Amino acid sequence: MQGTTGNPLYALRDVLGKGKGLVAIEKISKGTRILSEEPIITIPGNEISSERLQISIYQQVATLSKHQQRAFLSMHNIHPYRDAAERYLGIVRTNSLPAEAVGDQRAILLEACRINHACDNNAQKNWNEKIKRHTVYALRDIDNGEEITITYLAPLKNRKARQKALQEGFGFICLCRLCSLPPEQSQESDKRLEEIHRLDGVIYQLGPEGILVHLYNEQGREDVGFAEAFVNAAQLAIANNDLTRGRIFAERAASVWKTTLGGDSTQAIKYGALAQDPSKYELYGMSMKWKTKLANLRSRAAFPGFIDLPDENDINPEFYKSSNTGPYRPRRHWCFLGEIMDFATLLRLQMEIKDIDGTTIPLYFYTDSRGSELVPAQVQKGYTVAILYAERHAFMSFELGIRHEDPRMIKIFPLSLHKLLALNDQVQQFSTELNGIRMCHGCGKKATSLQRCSKCSLFWYCDRACQVAGWNEKAHKADCKLLKDPDLRGLFVLKWDEFDNHIRFPLYVLK
Repeated sequence: MQGTTGNPLYALRDVLGKGKGLVAIEKISKGTRILSEEPIITIPGNEISSERLQISIYQQVATLSKHQQRAFLSMHNIHPYRDAAERYLGIVRTNSLPAEAVGDQRAILLEACRINHACDNNAQKNWNEKIKRHTVYALRDIDNGEEITITYLAPLKNRKARQKALQEGFGFICLCRLCSLPPEQSQESDKRLEEIHRLDGVIYQLGPEGILVHLYNEQGREDVGFAEAFVNAAQLAIANNDLTRGRIFAERAASVWKTTLGGDSTQAIKYGALAQDPSKYELYGMSMKWKTKLANLRSRAAFPGFIDLPDENDINPEFYKSSNTGPYRPRRHWCFLGEIMDFATLLRLQMEIKDIDGTTIPLYFYTDSRGSELVPAQVQKGYTVAILYAERHAFMSFELGIRHEDPRMIKIFPLSLHKLLALNDQVQQFSTELNGIRMCHGCGKKATSLQRCSKCSLFWYCDRACQVAGWNEKAHKADCKLLKDPDLRGLFVLKWDEFDNHIRFPLYVLK
């Protein structure tokens, strides 16, 4: 038997003590889609047994090809029967898998239903709504000759509860590695699983730092429950205004979803998008409890994309408020970031720049010097433009873009927008202080007594050895050179949501 992806990753073989099962016929790497299969029979999941259900199954079996009928009839059946209709029903009840994304339906799949159970399963089943197929992904590397297994239980509980559920629901006693551990190790495993369930139930009473994740790591499981732990942590962090950790947890969730359910799954797509812009979460900022001191260049409030900028002819209440001393004034500071894709000088300097959303817009210089005040070496394709208090402008050609008039409101940084955001992520991870604790950029250790990089002042190290490791092995040499620019450092330390007066380049917040 071959995978429906067209790759001969497995074969249907005899498995000791289990009958038939799918066995890898080559090494399968973690995250590989092992199969992708359409159902041959579907039934309502909430209807266990009825005459109408028997008739439906009987009619569906009758439409199958001879090969499909033989494969279906060879499946295991733990239920007694008196005729063909009851036999078909028993096979379906014994082997069907949930088609989760289409309500409570269950399905028979000729290949996926051959996969046996293990409490320490090496693969993950899922109904992929986008492609309308049942998929199975490798949770870890699976060796040639190793049986492919999924779990029939969700969530995974202690050994006694698992054995009872499997005996009552499927008629067998599990002898997998997890169920066969020596008594002392089995008790330790059970304690971790029980603690996972306890903490999962009270996640909103916990901080997002790794208690639950640590237990999953100790248990050695990277499954959908592991992804859900990261989802809960991400949502909790973002709701408490900690975009840095929210993004990191969303990235980890998306990574686990990609491994377990595939990159085209709804979950992987959803949390990949959340990682790109955590501030889009509907509960963002409900509490300021975990707000970090450093600004995050991924924050759409402080660093909006072009579509989010205020229009120059409207008073957008999200950006402006009335003032007792005169005209409307900004509620906060903001800065537009865009990468130079092209530029030219005719009557004035004009650029094509691409923002954080990938939108390309024109930037025209209406300064007194028409853009010639910029040093030519600064105006380079691939460099990033930062514009304070940018607004959308409709030019006479009806083209939307940015009209730049004040030279003090613009700065060009010698790196791409992608690299600037990657640097931002590094700063968020290694510069943020939480309860007096920071992370060493060299070794990743968390401590309260780290030493600051004397050149950029934003990265921290345990000692000289860790600083050398960060400098040579983690590219801090190049990052440090960039961060010596006080304007770039200023982007991180400026309090963007506290407006007293307009700021201008150069920024003096660190001087």
